[in-house]
Amino acid sequence: MAASTLSTSGTFADKRVVVTQARDFMGPALTEAFAAEGATVIADERNLQSAEAADALIAEAGRVDVLIANLMLRNPRTSIPETTDALWSAQFDAMVHPLHRLVRAVLPQMIERRSGKIVVVGSANALRGTAPRAAYSAARGAQLAFVRSAGIEVAPYNVQINAIAQNFVSNPTSYPEHETAAPGFAERLAEVPVGRVANGWESAALARFLAGPGSDFFVGQIFPFSGGWVV
Repeated sequence: MAASTLSTSGTFADKRVVVTQARDFMGPALTEAFAAEGATVIADERNLQSAEAADALIAEAGRVDVLIANLMLRNPRTSIPETTDALWSAQFDAMVHPLHRLVRAVLPQMIERRSGKIVVVGSANALRGTAPRAAYSAARGAQLAFVRSAGIEVAPYNVQINAIAQNFVSNPTSYPEHETAAPGFAERLAEVPVGRVANGWESAALARFLAGPGSDFFVGQIFPFSGGWVV
């Protein structure tokens, strides 16, 4: 991340921010972005698929002002006839069930304080039909449906839950440099009106906004971030 992209305003200087799967997907960019704003960042790297993992994480973190639900499992890209129950379940076990458990664990303290932000880093694949991605898209779609309903439920308590639905964003899991530099990737970029892959810091900047004081009027919203691939 270029140094010039980092804000030093200290907006989050008194905030405790939990970032899940901190080594994967958008984790590195998110961790750096919030740290640059002065936040105390709990960059958690554990596997959250067990039923107890989310409760343990939130208990260990203590006060959580911002939860960044960065959950990812690579898309198996199997056709529907080839998608076994195990492949299907794996997507939901990694991205849907942990989201519910994380939000369930952190909400009581946020509701009690009447203050809190939850940002889900999701996928634009849930907003546009693509093949062969049915299992992945279904799990990502479930995340967004959860955000819409949960956001409305907790809005009266001054807790805001929103999501970023991204695609074509540089990250170590789904768009690593060796993949975006490979022959043939330019053909995929032809689908993106801006004609490039976004930098990780660009998505992280949107997450920072949604986690900050300027986003209090956004509730259960899904923000496409895909260079025009989804509008």
